[in-house]
Amino acid sequence: MDSTASDTLATQTPAMDPQTAQILFEQGAMFIIMDFPEGAEFGIDYNSWIVGPNFKGVKMIPPGIHFISFSSKDKDDQLGPRTGFFCNFTPKEIVVRRWDVKMEAVSDQPVSGEELERFENNREELDRFLGPYPYDKYKQWVSLTNHISKDVLSLLQPDGGIIYSVAQFESEASTTQSRRAAALEEEVMDTDSASKAKKPKLPKLKTVAGTKIKYTSIPKKKYPDGATPAEISKYSLDSSYTLDLLLNERFGKDINILLGEIQYAFVCFLIGQNYDSFEQWKKLVHLLCTSGDAITQYPEAYSSFISILHFQIREIPSDFFVDIVTSSNFLTATLHELFQNLLGDHVDPKLRKKGLSFQKHLTDKFKWDFMSEPDEFAPVVVDC
Repeated sequence: MDSTASDTLATQTPAMDPQTAQILFEQGAMFIIMDFPEGAEFGIDYNSWIVGPNFKGVKMIPPGIHFISFSSKDKDDQLGPRTGFFCNFTPKEIVVRRWDVKMEAVSDQPVSGEELERFENNREELDRFLGPYPYDKYKQWVSLTNHISKDVLSLLQPDGGIIYSVAQFESEASTTQSRRAAALEEEVMDTDSASKAKKPKLPKLKTVAGTKIKYTSIPKKKYPDGATPAEISKYSLDSSYTLDLLLNERFGKDINILLGEIQYAFVCFLIGQNYDSFEQWKKLVHLLCTSGDAITQYPEAYSSFISILHFQIREIPSDFFVDIVTSSNFLTATLHELFQNLLGDHVDPKLRKKGLSFQKHLTDKFKWDFMSEPDEFAPVVVDC
């Protein structure tokens, strides 16, 4: 992700041909941020900038789903945690948000109709304060988000709409009764361990309502009721039953929505810097990679899944690979299972060919070894 310091984003020119520029000028959307502080960081999709005093937003935004992000500066001139949100722009739409200086966040107060009309009537005057959308990376953005539909957004978005890089907690409300119960519990603990040093009281925290992403919970059930020993063994290794259960319960059997959640989680991790999203991405990638039977059932979806992984791995910064993504050999071990499943009987030949091409690409680029068995699957030798 680029981070370019500039006096003002509006001084940049879009890297696009005149015809595309004209189309986006006429059909593109605008995002206006009122009262945004100088020196703070503003981002849209891949790109982020330290903005100057004249910055008021972005113009010529291609219609569709985009991710807007912000980071304010503290009194020591250090950028704070990132926040952001997805926005589904329609052609020629003007989206206006106001920066809350006290809260150092985007205000949740709606902009009045009169203000929107004023911005609509002053498009030409606003133009010089708006930076052009960085179109040179638009195709890359589409490759990361082409399965994130309106249905995916409505399913996953936090109630407050904001994605936080740092979890939002608040102290639990207490009553006289709950305080008495806590005091009694503490008294019992002190009696049981009188010799131990008394621990300091810590406030009980809970996640602030409306701030949690509504990610899909993966069913813990691995095999059907009444399964035979052979079926239990099979589905303990093959996650296809769990995948089908999830698709039926959560997605109305539409596996494309699941692919959208994988992309949503990846964007929230890579750009939104939300670590919980990385954990969700790992769970869903592992689920699909270990579902052998599903590969023959959903060949088109798995072809899309391979494309999704190709574009995602290409965009992960190298330091992320070293420190986070390849920790415990997650990717190599998980993809090893995918490539083994693609060699199974009745797998679509085009899908198998695409998978093997992807495997070769990863081996050539990262020197990953998919031919030998990962350590976690190696037989255990027990000394007698």
